[in-house]
Amino acid sequence: MRTFPLLVATDLDGTIIRGDGTISARTVAAFGRVEEAGARFVLVTGRPPRVMAPIAATFGQRGTAICSNGALTYDMRSDTVTAGRLIPPQTLALAARALRAAVPGIGIAVEYPDGRAADDVFQAITFAVDTSIPRPGDALLFARPGAKLLGRHLGYSPDELLALAAPVLDGLVSVSHSNAKGLIEAAAVGVSKATAVAELAASYGVGPSSVVAFGDMPNDLPLLCWAGTSCAVANAHPDVLAAATCVIGSNDDDGVAEFLERLYP
Repeated sequence: MRTFPLLVATDLDGTIIRGDGTISARTVAAFGRVEEAGARFVLVTGRPPRVMAPIAATFGQRGTAICSNGALTYDMRSDTVTAGRLIPPQTLALAARALRAAVPGIGIAVEYPDGRAADDVFQAITFAVDTSIPRPGDALLFARPGAKLLGRHLGYSPDELLALAAPVLDGLVSVSHSNAKGLIEAAAVGVSKATAVAELAASYGVGPSSVVAFGDMPNDLPLLCWAGTSCAVANAHPDVLAAATCVIGSNDDDGVAEFLERLYP
């Protein structure tokens, strides 16, 4: 009797989204095979729910997405956020103060479950279709819980910025980066792509040994280390290539689809 993973978890950008911003028909069909075999799939991304509608449409409004690096669970069938793991307002303010002290000139933004806002310094260049952003001032910016705290300084690479930020944010938030230009992202302490997928998998009665995960960036590492089988696409960050149990074809070569076609023939 053939066995296969009961849950497939994959990052989006740089993993199944190609360099031109598209998801191939081959990739969509490969995830269809997963469901036809009786397994489940979950998209796991740093993207917020507000930009997920086109992705959900690509997959025919099927499946679940873990958004904002584990902070939010998004039902692609109903276009709704079904669970949140948020940073308290006071912690947002403390973390922003620490970042500004450690990295002078850094801009700060907050992703909420239903939108986002930023200070006057933050440069909104991610997701070019939606670069307008409210600038309410700190009193309102940190007035309610957030899914993610973001810091951007275009004078640093993501790795350099993470090295500066991680020590001052330790114990306040969980910080990572996804290689967006000059950007770091932080979730509540203990929240990651791995914790959110583990919670979802447990609700299905699935343990890590029955999960295969795909990724390309350091914010994928907790998930890749948790899953029983972990795959880095060939274009992945060096730390991800070193940590994964296998390396597959690149995002532009539909590496995830090729791997799934072998698992679910």
